Amino acid sequence: MNLAGKTYWIVGASEGLGRALAQALDKAGARLILSARAGDRLAALAATLRNATALEMDVTDAAAVTKAVDAAEAVDGVIYCAGQYTPLKAQNWDATAVEAMCEVNFMGAVRLLGHLVPRFAAENRGHIVLIGSLAGFRGLPGAIGYGASKTALMHLGENIHADLRATDVKIQVVNPGFIKTRLTDKNDFRMPFIQTPEQAADHVLAAMQGRRFSTSFPAPFSWLFSIGRFLPRALFYRIFR
Repeated sequence: MNLAGKTYWIVGASEGLGRALAQALDKAGARLILSARAGDRLAALAATLRNATALEMDVTDAAAVTKAVDAAEAVDGVIYCAGQYTPLKAQNWDATAVEAMCEVNFMGAVRLLGHLVPRFAAENRGHIVLIGSLAGFRGLPGAIGYGASKTALMHLGENIHADLRATDVKIQVVNPGFIKTRLTDKNDFRMPFIQTPEQAADHVLAAMQGRRFSTSFPAPFSWLFSIGRFLPRALFYRIFR
């Protein structure tokens, strides 16, 4: 798949994986629309790229999403990597933090895709990339809110793919492991196989250029999560405690 000349809308582009993806796609020759809540960081990033436009958008605000969709040019694809994360266990449940994760990680995608998916389906074209997580494969300790919201996003991708699999609309779900960002800096445990945003962006770009619906990385760490879905719970929690 040649990305040169294609227009991609990256949602969650101001930092971390989204920022690295913008830089990687820019090198690949794509035209970019960059969205996040931090308009100043978006503008600064766009100024360093060859063909990028900053479009400030808060995915938790339905009116703001509608306004951004109206302002955006016709796009060939959208990458939803907006993310919110707070490490939480059931014992210290923080309702505000959990709701924020669900709003950004899942409901924001619902709001945006509600505009774009019908358009892509009607035009029989387009590319949708949803950034899930290895944490979405099965319930993990300390992931209240985050795991469930990522699982919901990944399942949404499956729903869309099931309906549009016979069309020319390409749907992909990409599930990274740990990425070194300000969000993972909140963790107080060892994070195996942690990658830089640039390393993760290379994996996402490779997935986008391939045909697979679902891609998880890095190997072999991702294999534990894929296989873990079928392990007895006692064994699974022993491995991931």
